[in-house]
Amino acid sequence: MNTRASLGGLLAAWLVLAAGGAAGQTRQQGQAGDAPQAQKAAEGAQVASAAPPDYVISPGDQLDINVWKEPDLSSKVPVRPDGKISMPLLNDVQAAGYTAAGLASVITERLKKYLENPQVTVIVAGVNSQHIYITGEVNHPGTFPLLPGMDVLQALASAGGPNQFANTKKIYVLRKVSGKVEKLPFNYKEAMKGNLEQDVILKPGDTIVVP
Repeated sequence: MNTRASLGGLLAAWLVLAAGGAAGQTRQQGQAGDAPQAQKAAEGAQVASAAPPDYVISPGDQLDINVWKEPDLSSKVPVRPDGKISMPLLNDVQAAGYTAAGLASVITERLKKYLENPQVTVIVAGVNSQHIYITGEVNHPGTFPLLPGMDVLQALASAGGPNQFANTKKIYVLRKVSGKVEKLPFNYKEAMKGNLEQDVILKPGDTIVVP
């Protein structure tokens, strides 16, 4: 046997094995790298909520319910005026009064009768139950949805801002507290200058009056 030919064959075989090992390592690295990306994607889905984690669901809200690997049970549903939602298998489920995480736990427990280890995610896709009112000298007076953390300046922007007849130094917020009405002053001109100390974080039912 030719010694050179034999050594050449062994070298070629070694190169094939080395290439295969490198390819396998690359695939493993790619799979390992995919895990953090998948985790980030999952985290992004949680952040998509229209409400903070401690938000209490109310009638009129829109919920996005996802049951992992069960597309027939996953859907977007409104919270009915009676505070309940409708789901396949479970029929009526009380939703109002729970946070998104709390409702997910309730649905998970009820689905255990039908599924093995159900995994449920609930996202508040639309907050339609809380409103504020803007009246007076604004371009578009009316009723507006209260977004999480909304202040007076942001609310006025959603109403098109004060019109040319508005007394922007005398704007105020009317708020009911324990059956009494409080009057909270707001100086629009000062707020526009960046002086936001007197700005007010709005609550459901607040009325902004622009004289």
